[in-house]
Amino acid sequence: MEVYLDNAATTKPCEEAVAAAVTAMTQKYGNPSSLHRAGLEAQLLMDSARKTIADSIGADSGCIYFTSGATESNNLALRGASAAYGRKRKKIVISAVEHASVEETAADLETKGFEVVRVSPREDGRFYAADFISACDENTCLISMMYVNNETGYILPVKEVFSAINRRMPDIVTHTDCVQAYMKLPVKVSALNADLVSLSAHKIHGVKGVGALYIRKGVRVLPVVTGGKQEKGIRSGTESVPLIAAFGAAVEKYLPTVAQRYEKALRLKAYLLEQLKDIEGVEVNSPEDGSPYVINISAGGKRSEIMLHFLESREIYVSSGSACSKGQQSGVLGQFGIRDKRADSALRISITAETAESELDDFCEGLRAGMEKVRG
Repeated sequence: MEVYLDNAATTKPCEEAVAAAVTAMTQKYGNPSSLHRAGLEAQLLMDSARKTIADSIGADSGCIYFTSGATESNNLALRGASAAYGRKRKKIVISAVEHASVEETAADLETKGFEVVRVSPREDGRFYAADFISACDENTCLISMMYVNNETGYILPVKEVFSAINRRMPDIVTHTDCVQAYMKLPVKVSALNADLVSLSAHKIHGVKGVGALYIRKGVRVLPVVTGGKQEKGIRSGTESVPLIAAFGAAVEKYLPTVAQRYEKALRLKAYLLEQLKDIEGVEVNSPEDGSPYVINISAGGKRSEIMLHFLESREIYVSSGSACSKGQQSGVLGQFGIRDKRADSALRISITAETAESELDDFCEGLRAGMEKVRG
């Protein structure tokens, strides 16, 4: 039996999402910008999904803009906000452990004259809100912090930082990449004090190829993709109604049980960590108080790539970090003080509330066998 433990990379679409996509493709296939009935039917499907997603984060539906995924949402947030507010204020603050779609976008903005300050964890491997706040000043136009780190599950102090920024320097635009937090931890824009929030469908049992950016009313974001007037001119291009409908269906299904699913994930994480104690050489890299959905470990100096393929031979699927890195080290673990052979042997196990204890048992059995057979 296949054991899939790479849910931070992507989740299996739920039946409701698949059904919604098929309905949109086969029955409501009009262009939502068309003025005839077929177009209106597609538009209504999209409006329903937009409202469902907006309600899930406590937002007005007019603040939700659909994109092709979180990478585009993050690009739109950083490029769009910096273009709108960066004429005189040329400083951007980010964490040093952001997803590549934020880090590389920020690096590109550096070449265009922006100063980018990357806030790192302190020597104890933890982020402190004071470090982000002190990095901001009157020259700062934007601060971007992911809510949950995709490689370790570390929960960054987004609420504390954004609340303080909003009180002291309200002109600074606040953005958070919520991909690994959405539908797992409580994500409400008012509680986060976030102006911009990036979301992704395929991390929550939706379908790949669609995401969203929440833009608080009154916040200016200049478009990155231009051409038509879709998404109120913020993101031109015909919307993918099937993927958007699937996104809304997944949210509608899982939103009522976010708290219960979190508790189940906590129990599963505790169960896994208990089993890992019996495997000599395994070190846990994720913090105890991190997201229970992401557990990062090091496998006794055994190279990640080799161990991944060994586990794959037993139909057990995990990863060594962000799927977007294609197996290359991102440097995120180093920021948390995890380096050298320990970083080289890192594995990321990412679960859902549907993960069974028996699957974790199979993983531990496979890992134990790999520790014995795989050469470093």
